[in-house]
Amino acid sequence: MDYIHKQDSWPAFRWNPEMLAGQLASVRHNQGRLVGRMEGLRFNLREEAVLTTLTEDVLKSSEIEGERLDKEQVRSSIARRLGMDIGALAPVDRNVEGVVEMMLDATQHYATPLTAERLFAWHAALFPTGRSGMTKIVVGAWRDGTSGPMQVVSGPIGRERIHFEAPDAQRLDEEMKAFLKWFEGGADLDPVLRAAIAHLWFITIHPFEDGNGRIARAVADMALARSERSAQRFYSMSAQIQAERGAYYDRLESTQKGDLDISDWIGWFLACLDRAFAGAEATLASVVTKARFWETHQVNALNGRQRLMLTRLLDGFEGKLTSSKWALIAKCSQDTASRDIEDLIKRHILVRDASGGRSTSYSLVSE
Repeated sequence: MDYIHKQDSWPAFRWNPEMLAGQLASVRHNQGRLVGRMEGLRFNLREEAVLTTLTEDVLKSSEIEGERLDKEQVRSSIARRLGMDIGALAPVDRNVEGVVEMMLDATQHYATPLTAERLFAWHAALFPTGRSGMTKIVVGAWRDGTSGPMQVVSGPIGRERIHFEAPDAQRLDEEMKAFLKWFEGGADLDPVLRAAIAHLWFITIHPFEDGNGRIARAVADMALARSERSAQRFYSMSAQIQAERGAYYDRLESTQKGDLDISDWIGWFLACLDRAFAGAEATLASVVTKARFWETHQVNALNGRQRLMLTRLLDGFEGKLTSSKWALIAKCSQDTASRDIEDLIKRHILVRDASGGRSTSYSLVSE
């Protein structure tokens, strides 16, 4: 199979500027409108929008790779690092800290040059134990080839399907020097186009034993932050890619098995980015809803457990809220949980669900 990196003129990518010009202009317009709207929010709302977006970005980038992180840990880690006051912070595992550290370094310090050492630090942060699952891997360095060819494979053992095979390990120093020189180069290239190309280029080189997808998305996020000249994130490309995961992998595979004309890949990336902007509207609506809720219900009249659980409900509680779940999450007795809930029912903040069943469940009163 002649993969794209085996082409004689690799990595001289080409694309059709005329075909993409209208789409790029539309994306840039929508990007500017979204950033303008978000920056027009009150400070506390903008801060909450950023925290919500960054939390979603970390969670979804990991989910794409089949890893589910704890939402409260991710949110607490981001809030602590950005100095945001969200009340009690959840204890955070070191693997969560590592993912958050990488993503925040990419977006908060977007203007700092991307170097091999910086990428090594990101990789080491992703794999603090030196292992991917139970497997020991090379951490904080390019893969060395001792594990054989770097392949993207699916299917059961014995009937595997090879989707892609990356360049040989001995090529990595040269490949990554060329990539980093281009990424930091002064070429007259729109930063959004640079994000699309950087994502494809990095993940095609596949320089690490594991974590390439998450780092490729962090590199793209860094380029997008540069396109806005802002560390504040109001949309999540990773969340949109997760929602379109099948199409993402199909487009990636077809591009990596094609020639060096990557117009179709760029077109897909721009369309996905545009849909990410649309998804940010849901984030904005959620943030405004929460703000109105807290303005309506005086926070000072609620105890810490009630504030914690109401925040969980406003953020999208998974499953049904019962008194036993309240007691478990709020770390209190069943009797205390029941008193907390009854108090909120009297205040017309919570209502008993009509569904019945063995355990009574509760929901927020609809506005």
